[in-house]
Amino acid sequence: MSTYLLVHGAWHSAASWDRVIPLLAGAGHRALAPSLTGHGDRSHLLGPDVGLDTHIDDVIRVLLEQDLTEVVLVGHSYAGMVISAVANLVPDRIAHLVYVDAMVPNDGESVIDVLPFTQHLIDQAAQSEAWWRIPPLPELPPPAGLFGVTDPADVAWLRTILSDEPVRCFQQAVRLDNPSASAISRTHIHCTVGAPERRPVSPAETVWELPTGHDCMVTMPFELSELLLKLA
Repeated sequence: MSTYLLVHGAWHSAASWDRVIPLLAGAGHRALAPSLTGHGDRSHLLGPDVGLDTHIDDVIRVLLEQDLTEVVLVGHSYAGMVISAVANLVPDRIAHLVYVDAMVPNDGESVIDVLPFTQHLIDQAAQSEAWWRIPPLPELPPPAGLFGVTDPADVAWLRTILSDEPVRCFQQAVRLDNPSASAISRTHIHCTVGAPERRPVSPAETVWELPTGHDCMVTMPFELSELLLKLA
């Protein structure tokens, strides 16, 4: 039995993994998906002091409180920042890192460095009364949709789990200075529909592709789960 710890991206919550968790559990594995501070069942904790460091602490707290080891740590989108930093701090607990259409930072980088467009979102927020919170991205015409989701029923459901993201999550930098973390195996799962330009991946790291939009856990949960199960 493997343990999967699934970390959602910006604006989302643990519910974004609802279609994946039963598939991993049905294959005999343990699958956990906490909501990061300010999201889902922890949305009441949203505030201007919540940042990337807060979310890193959230994941480490789950690892320590449940004494998890040999974990397959999965991060979607923004959570690529989170899982990278978690692995830097507690590499002995992580067996594999999986970046699901995720940001892949270098040491000292913030979300703004990895995805410069986010500075525009911060600038927009600064012009409002709620300067510290960034609302979810708007739905666009297909194939972009709402985070890559275009089915009307799925879009309607997705809207119910989205919430604002604190500006500090995009401004804080990661520290990736632990040599032990570099020994952790890494897999990247790229969603190819509407895909942005990506950073080069080391030849030593595995790359898989899914022919769908950004939120593949919503649009292709079976296919995503099949890939994750290969790492068990």
